[in-house]
Amino acid sequence: MSQESEYTEGDLRNTGMRLKHDREWDYELEQIVEAIEERDATKVGLQFPEGLKRRGPAVADDLRTLAGDDVTFMLSGQPCYGACDLDTYLMKRTDVFVHFGHSPMKNTDKVIYVPLFSNVEVQPIMEEALETLESPEETEGVGLVTTAQHMNRYEEMREFLEERGYEVHSRRGDERLTHEGQVLGCNYASADVPADQVLYVGGGKFHPLGLAMEHPDKHVVIADPVNNVVTVADTEKFLKQRYGAVHRAMDAEKWGVIFCTKIGQGRWEQAQEIIDDNDNAYLITMDEVTPDRLRNFDMDAFVNTGCPRITTDDGPQFHKPMLTPGEYRIAVGDEPLDSLSFDTFHGTW
Repeated sequence: MSQESEYTEGDLRNTGMRLKHDREWDYELEQIVEAIEERDATKVGLQFPEGLKRRGPAVADDLRTLAGDDVTFMLSGQPCYGACDLDTYLMKRTDVFVHFGHSPMKNTDKVIYVPLFSNVEVQPIMEEALETLESPEETEGVGLVTTAQHMNRYEEMREFLEERGYEVHSRRGDERLTHEGQVLGCNYASADVPADQVLYVGGGKFHPLGLAMEHPDKHVVIADPVNNVVTVADTEKFLKQRYGAVHRAMDAEKWGVIFCTKIGQGRWEQAQEIIDDNDNAYLITMDEVTPDRLRNFDMDAFVNTGCPRITTDDGPQFHKPMLTPGEYRIAVGDEPLDSLSFDTFHGTW
């Protein structure tokens, strides 16, 4: 989609606060400055997701201009992939801690969450998606889901579908989710609605692929306003990859069971259960799970009880099979092969 103006609609220079750097998102600088003033803060931590870390210095510059020289701004260099991935070390050493790019997963006065709402237009791509969705006459309705970045357009999305005759089904999944209709990369409970088809409006394919795995009985249509494309979630390639990892791990004798120490990703009971049941399983604790870090462990296979995206996104990069807890049960013969499903998180940490 082309833009008529020099800047996108999400540029902060179009929100009444003129800044010196290009922006694609609303960083809610006024809210941050108000919190700094209310708390007489002198130390402020800023945490960005991986794709926006390059914007950190520019945002810090703008905040310095607004807050004054008495306030020190510190940028988190820790990897960040979600609201469950807070830099607790930096958080404990600041008066105000700002987490950009995600909606809150747990209420706290210490953290200011700035979801970075996108102002990209969604109606054009939704109009195109109507050609892929079943018509209102052919279906009982449609589920509607999106990510935190597009929640500011959710009611607009709902009205768009209702005006075209659809009965829209939506819900807030569980306490890990902030908004009705919101999905995370590890939680698709909001799609558990009485509809045979679900429309996902958002960028990328990871979320809708996970949704299609979690709800295999639903037809999942992807309306991507960022890349301006409509597709249908096809899990076949993903499933082949996961079945391949399970098969390679079936002969494993020594298992490394990974417990992630990040504040919102630890599933201790699940990790402990595997250790208790298998004398050849060894608990490995770490904050950032990467192929290089695991290469020095002499294991035949690994089980990841942390973020599911480590397994699904990065699984092929590990030197030995990396499985989810459910896939592990299949590999050791506790569950049948056809029970393979997407690993999800439910509830808060």
